[in-house]
Amino acid sequence: MEGMGRKPRRPRRAFTPEFKAEIVEVCRRGDRTVGQVAKDFDLTETAVRDWVKQADLDAGARSDGLTSAEREELARLRRENRRLREDVDILRRATAFFVRETR
Repeated sequence: MEGMGRKPRRPRRAFTPEFKAEIVEVCRRGDRTVGQVAKDFDLTETAVRDWVKQADLDAGARSDGLTSAEREELARLRRENRRLREDVDILRRATAFFVRETR
């Protein structure tokens, strides 16, 4: 069953914001489709479409998602929220410990 036509998973790659902006610009020129651009640069079509969508959101051309700045803020707030929950949990445990010790 292993060799039933499935492509092996491609390792996850990281791209610089400059590279993504260049790919978006190539797509916006309009002389090639997103699929052709993806194939030419050995990228997945989904990734290229996501980059174009994110660039449109950041530019204000779309309003159906979060801008990059909003995504960064959301990630920061989630990290802070997780840390604060851990702090509250530690304080709750410490309070329970000291209540038992003083009895």
